[in-house]
Amino acid sequence: MRYVVLGSRPARGVGTVARARRAATSVRGAEDGVTVLHGLRVGAAYAWRLLVLGAAVYAGFVILGRLQLVAVALFLALVITSVLRPLADLLARWLPRALAVVVSVVGSLMVVLGLLALVGELVASEWNRLGREFSGGIGRIERWLQGSPFHVSPAVTSNLQDKVNTFVSEHRSVLISNAVSGAGQLVEVLTTAVLALFCSLFFIHSGDRFWRWFQEWLPQQARDPCNRAGRAAWRTFAGYTRGIFIVAATNAVLVGIALFVLRVPLALPLTLLEFFAAFIPLVGSPIALGVATVVALAARGPVIAIVVLALIVVVGQIEGHVLHPLVMSWAVRLHPVVVALSVIAGGTLAGVIGAVVAVPMVSVAWAVHGELRTRPRSGRRRRAPG
Repeated sequence: MRYVVLGSRPARGVGTVARARRAATSVRGAEDGVTVLHGLRVGAAYAWRLLVLGAAVYAGFVILGRLQLVAVALFLALVITSVLRPLADLLARWLPRALAVVVSVVGSLMVVLGLLALVGELVASEWNRLGREFSGGIGRIERWLQGSPFHVSPAVTSNLQDKVNTFVSEHRSVLISNAVSGAGQLVEVLTTAVLALFCSLFFIHSGDRFWRWFQEWLPQQARDPCNRAGRAAWRTFAGYTRGIFIVAATNAVLVGIALFVLRVPLALPLTLLEFFAAFIPLVGSPIALGVATVVALAARGPVIAIVVLALIVVVGQIEGHVLHPLVMSWAVRLHPVVVALSVIAGGTLAGVIGAVVAVPMVSVAWAVHGELRTRPRSGRRRRAPG
């Protein structure tokens, strides 16, 4: 016999509650004539939100594409600020702030222009000798291909030369037009560089005041999250920029020493090419060393070219297993797969510029996401970025 106490309710298990909820969901769907599963409704809710987010991101890329010159100049200004701000702070201990900023920026600019002038002088002085070495190198390459183990027929190499000469003669007008358009792009590059230097002067001098002014326009409840996100973004961006400078300089020194020892022509220009190419992670250094391999092949022969080609593996191993873990791990915590996908996606969307800015953008976004997920600590000292 079952006894029931007045005022009590029967116990309901978890399964009973779940079945009741599913039944209620089915009843609500049946009232409309359609039964929609809970998982499908959740997926649809995520889907339209992701579509809106994707449309916003696409609109942002379109706007940046229209304002590419301004966006690149602002990015370069932030890079210059992250590199020269510590130097300006050091000089400001003995000089007025404005004078310290001018000395750090103008001094660094003179060093860069001096290196470029030195490279131009070296290329101009060695151009004739390099042309003769290339002519002799092409003959050596032909004899090497015709011998063991390749045994390429002389008719094949002569036919290839005829095809190259025919292509150049037929597309001479296209090459000239590309050179003319390149002159127009040079004006855009100079304009971007001047704008970047102009902005960097103010960022280095009073970047903290810019940040405080920006925060005053925000609602009161949004200032603290924005301040935390901005500090995390700047810390990550500055750390990445300084780290990639150290990595690029180390790669350039190693490659430069090897090229000088192997007596490869234009060793200093190729060293600078390696330095600037290292700003594109994973793919920049191999491309620069590929150019050095071609120069070594034409000027010094296949043996030296194979040695230079082996530098791609050596430098890649040093960069991936020594420099990046030691220099970059404290600022950028991204998996190599994420880095590779970011570089490829950025290069696909915006060419070389996209490949350069992809990794710092992803790193900054990940740092901001991680900072906003954590609760702020009351004792943390807050400092404006810049």
